[in-house]
Amino acid sequence: MTKIGIRREDKSIWERRVPIVPEDAHKLAQQHDLQIIVQPSDIRVFKDQEYKSAGISVQEDLSECEVVFAVKEIPIKLFQPQTAYVFFAHVIKGQSYNMPMLKELLDLGCTLIDYEKVTDEKGRRLIFFGRHAGWAGMLDTLWALGKRLEWEGVTNPFSGIRQAHSYSSLEDAQAAVRETGEIIRTEGLPDSLNPLVVGFAGYGNVSQGAQDIFDLLPMQEIDPEQLISSFEDGQLGDSNVVYKTVFKEQHMVAPNSPEGEFDLQEYYTHPERYRSRFSSFIPYLTVLVNGIYWEEKYPRLVTKEYLRQLYSEENSPRLRVIGDISCDVEGAIECTVRSTEPGEPVYVYNPETGETTDGVSGPGVVIMAVDILPSELPREASNDFSAVLKKFVPAIVRADYTVPFDSLDLPPEIKRAVIAYQGALTPSYSYLEQYLPS
Repeated sequence: MTKIGIRREDKSIWERRVPIVPEDAHKLAQQHDLQIIVQPSDIRVFKDQEYKSAGISVQEDLSECEVVFAVKEIPIKLFQPQTAYVFFAHVIKGQSYNMPMLKELLDLGCTLIDYEKVTDEKGRRLIFFGRHAGWAGMLDTLWALGKRLEWEGVTNPFSGIRQAHSYSSLEDAQAAVRETGEIIRTEGLPDSLNPLVVGFAGYGNVSQGAQDIFDLLPMQEIDPEQLISSFEDGQLGDSNVVYKTVFKEQHMVAPNSPEGEFDLQEYYTHPERYRSRFSSFIPYLTVLVNGIYWEEKYPRLVTKEYLRQLYSEENSPRLRVIGDISCDVEGAIECTVRSTEPGEPVYVYNPETGETTDGVSGPGVVIMAVDILPSELPREASNDFSAVLKKFVPAIVRADYTVPFDSLDLPPEIKRAVIAYQGALTPSYSYLEQYLPS
């Protein structure tokens, strides 16, 4: 009988998710003759007793497990030789903080399968928490907006929205947003907030999740290309609605050449040929929600220098909150200078000084930069994640990790995600060698 482990999450006291929920663990064990061992945890959303009731062993020692599943990174000291590990490794960009972990996995001859790289033949991710990050991120962003407006002395309907983690379920959170929407629909927004425009950067799973929550409010959508003229012509004057605009790549960047035309494939292949045009939209936004994938080769959406200029020219810019769900530190949103946790989810970035202050008080813009947002909706996130992962578990467990990589029998979706194998980087990830410590 093959033994597999489910590790206790300990990267943060807020990390309450699991990769495989009790019901799915029970079915996998029964249908595939597996012995599943779960480490005990005091903070996990699914309690130890729930696993025990499902017939799953709960014990500390996972050393005999041939495959270990987790959600977040695993401390270096816990790796066992020649073991297969499956988790979000955060190494594919050569992230310096995780290179020692990757080196240890290689030194021990381990296999590393990264959920982030489990993709179909078109490169689309199959196992992810993106929509859950969007749900939680939008809730936290609306909460931050309400708190910031309270600090400004503005009575506002968003004061009734709490952080995502304070709700017992997603349904309860959605009900609270609908209640806020009813207030807007019947009482309207204060004149100082009208029109209230929320911009969504990106249109993938993260952005879609955020829009799922926002669309529970009385909402009208406007095309980004119409935003500026409609705003200045007074066409966005309805105080009983909030406005949404969704930015795609062609709205965010423009060719460097005045004669050039935007081409999506060229932008992805040669981003150096493009410059950001996003700053032209920022003065018209009350809230910006960022959900894009970003690397250093791409232009930024919001730069520190632009914000410094904006705040030097205007005493009170419209922009109150940036909900940086993607949370790339000093990335697309350069003023996201650090990530946060649900206990202290926001800070104010002062463009004049470059300093930050925890909370919502002070000059500048509020930044919501929680980097473990799906953990704020741990039960829904775990259930959905497990529903996808369980389909691949039998193949991952049955695989013979002693054969050469070319002979490794895994579904192509999973094999594309094997970063380390038998003490070496696999061909698709050999580029990471340059980042490894010597």
